[in-house]
Amino acid sequence: MLVKLSISGLKSKLKDYIVLLIGLVMSIAIFYMFQTLALNKAFLEANATTNSIGFIFQTGSVLLAIITFFYMFYANSFLLSLRRKEFGMYMTLGAKKHKVIRLMFLETIIIGATSLLIGILAGTGLAQVIGKLLMKQLDFTAEGYQALYVPSISVTCIFFCLLFILTAMMNSLTLLRTSILDLVHGDTHADSIIIEGKMTGIVALLSLILLGIGYLSMFYFDKLKEAGIVIAMLTTTAGTYLFFEAFFPLFVKRLKANKTRNEKGLNAFTFSQLNFRINSLTKVLATVAMLIALGSGAISGGLAYKNNVMKSTDSFEIYDTTINNPTTEEMEILDGIPFKEKSEYRYKVDDTFVYYVKEDLEKNPPLIHAGNGDKPRRVRGDLPVNAISDYGRQEINQNTKSIPEEWETALINMHSIYLDDLNKPMKIINLKMYHELKGKTGTIFIGKTDDFVAHTTEWKKLDELESEKYKDGKADDILSKYKIYKNFYADASGTVFMGLFLGIAFLAMMASSLMFKILSGATTDINRYEMLRKIGVSRELLTKSIYKELFIVFLAPAIIGMLHVLIGMNMFGYVLIDPYYRIWLPIVIFLFVYTAYYLITVHLYKRIVFPKKV
Repeated sequence: MLVKLSISGLKSKLKDYIVLLIGLVMSIAIFYMFQTLALNKAFLEANATTNSIGFIFQTGSVLLAIITFFYMFYANSFLLSLRRKEFGMYMTLGAKKHKVIRLMFLETIIIGATSLLIGILAGTGLAQVIGKLLMKQLDFTAEGYQALYVPSISVTCIFFCLLFILTAMMNSLTLLRTSILDLVHGDTHADSIIIEGKMTGIVALLSLILLGIGYLSMFYFDKLKEAGIVIAMLTTTAGTYLFFEAFFPLFVKRLKANKTRNEKGLNAFTFSQLNFRINSLTKVLATVAMLIALGSGAISGGLAYKNNVMKSTDSFEIYDTTINNPTTEEMEILDGIPFKEKSEYRYKVDDTFVYYVKEDLEKNPPLIHAGNGDKPRRVRGDLPVNAISDYGRQEINQNTKSIPEEWETALINMHSIYLDDLNKPMKIINLKMYHELKGKTGTIFIGKTDDFVAHTTEWKKLDELESEKYKDGKADDILSKYKIYKNFYADASGTVFMGLFLGIAFLAMMASSLMFKILSGATTDINRYEMLRKIGVSRELLTKSIYKELFIVFLAPAIIGMLHVLIGMNMFGYVLIDPYYRIWLPIVIFLFVYTAYYLITVHLYKRIVFPKKV
């Protein structure tokens, strides 16, 4: 009997529940996709550059799980409000409260199971598409990769089953503590005013101070470092909630107080509607503003990080290629690359030193990092003959000259320390001494282009030739610029996908949260709209009133949320080339998702408060 009642109740509110299902399915699908890419051994072990991707997607899963956790508990009010009067009537007619609680518990589990099944199926499709895209971007194939992956299904089912059971228990507990009278008439009163009088001004001032501190910590993040994250997070969050608590009710009251605007059309009714629910909306509006910032920020951060790949790569390696004793085949490839600059440095090796020719070095001084994020610069200063690197000083007479620090840094950066022959103290000699010296000769080729990414095919081929050249087991120790680039590119690709899907999930859930809050109180507005219809107000005017009222509600958190994003991205300026890289894309995605939910909310609200047309 309970199962029949539960299914019947769900069918009667199917259109309303579909909105909740969409948000849940999206969350489950993305969570499953993250888990598949984070746990699938065939994907992670297919290429050395994908090892860190697992951690990236696990991080995304944790963030998504936290947001989904709070999203589900917030959606409880919507779920309960849809059926509270119906449950109240059941109890009025003699149904036992524990029976109604079991009915509510069963409905929540049915919704959870349905969304879990659909979400895993949708997530399998996402995992297949995104997995293939990542493989294509990173130029590898994973033969055993499976989008339908049992460990991922297990993790997803365990987490969301626990979440749904906990949600059902919370719904049941709420129902247990609610009286029959409150179930039937619980939403027919206006919300109590929490902040009023002089406290409004104090709270408003405090909110502006907190937001100001948060924004300043974002601007000076390069100096505050880790402390800046904590300060920005705490002050901006607290400031946002206090801002809406103080300013949004004040804004609505100012609208009502403006006689000219208030008496135009149905504005008096529209503003009264806002005022009736204003205090219950402030918290959800602040939450939505923070979720907008998180969602849009996740997408912006992912795009900016990928744009930062070359900056990160260049911070490790100045030259695009450094090759010890290039072979004929390697030289053919090098000759085909349009280098902006290239140099060859001769050296000799004996049992004690690696000897570099002074004339070669002074003719084409190598580059070193300038520091402070500036472009690399050439080595400056004289290079004395017979100077020796500092780390070799303990083996020689203490009166021997040292290689100047800048020159020593440049030599260490360009000589291949993974080769035993070159892993020795360095000594500078002139050309005459070089020809007279006995030892193993060699050449180091270094080159830099204007566009490293344009020649990735050549860098990859050179790495393969270097690996063949050193088959004695040292090939894995060769850390070329191409390998560094591929590692950063893999991380960036994973971050972009994580940021994109995480951002979309955040945006969808934040819009759903606002929609749930508005629709959960829509049934109490039916009588007011019905009364206006009876006294002759046209449906068109009432529809315009709804559009205007909900537009104001949706607009407020959108402005604050986007302000958080535009200011907050500045905190990444000291590590990213352009933290605002393609900032228009997350803004467009946000506007699309937000507008869609706004229109859906208006449609569902109209369907609740307006009687069906005969």
